[in-house]
Amino acid sequence: MRLRPPAFWQTEGGGLAAALLAPFAAVVARAARARVARPGFRAAVPVLCIGNATLGGAGKTTLALDLGARLRAAGVAVHFLTRGYGGRVRGVRHVAPDDAAAVVGDEPKLLAAIAPTWVGADRAASARAAIAAGAEFLLMDDGLQNPGLEKTLSLLVVDGASGFGNGLVIPAGPLRETVADAASRVGAAVLIGDDQRRALARLPPALPVLRARLVPGPGARALAGLRVYALAGIARPEKFHATLAATGAVLVGHADFPDHHRFTAAELHRALAEAARLGARPVTTPKDATRLPPAFQNAIAIADVGLVWENPDEIAALLAGLVTPGEK
Repeated sequence: MRLRPPAFWQTEGGGLAAALLAPFAAVVARAARARVARPGFRAAVPVLCIGNATLGGAGKTTLALDLGARLRAAGVAVHFLTRGYGGRVRGVRHVAPDDAAAVVGDEPKLLAAIAPTWVGADRAASARAAIAAGAEFLLMDDGLQNPGLEKTLSLLVVDGASGFGNGLVIPAGPLRETVADAASRVGAAVLIGDDQRRALARLPPALPVLRARLVPGPGARALAGLRVYALAGIARPEKFHATLAATGAVLVGHADFPDHHRFTAAELHRALAEAARLGARPVTTPKDATRLPPAFQNAIAIADVGLVWENPDEIAALLAGLVTPGEK
């Protein structure tokens, strides 16, 4: 089970704890810089990487789902590549409809509902398998810091509410690598929500920024006016709480767990009992729903989200520019 990040990761400057950890952060940053410099496999099809500089919670999978749906609608045979955090796959695996989240991970289950999805730590091996299965376009959910597969283009996802935290590399902060290093390898940034932490000020001025915001989906909108009890095992449960508030639902309680948490029957029974005590409808995220045991799946509502682009033409043009001649 993953631990929640320390509070000083979101505190400007990081304070004493960050200062003490700075030497270790410098080692991590140097190691990341050396790792991503290694050459990777060059696929015969376009490779678009949806990445970020921070640990979890930026909205990569939501963006990947949006772009995958757009490519499918355009007639492009897109396949997703992902590591499958929280699963226990070794090697490369094509996600099947009956695969459990405990096996392939929770995010791959969401991706597989849109397009063929391949799970594996070796992105080059996953790419070869996908291309052999007919992929004309590879969409990576995460992997900006993985050098195994050469990217045609990478996008840096930035969550407007959390930004880059204190701006420091782990363990002093939430960054996997320095912002400058991440920004040097991407073609554009995607800001999701308002820039509440002035994250854009840390990016190179010349880097294009596409803007989008999360909006409640049909399942979430159906909760308008209802008392709800939120159950979430994601990196930033407060984002889920905000989604519920945006629908007009009345959040009367919540149970938060670490990202990718595997719910036990006892935890779920307690949550349902508390929701009943409060006269509330239990509700969770689509990602968490993939980890619910079958006995609980019909008892807990799902509040979904989608993306709305500030300038839809920008993202349409970006995708069109990546599709190779001969594809639709």
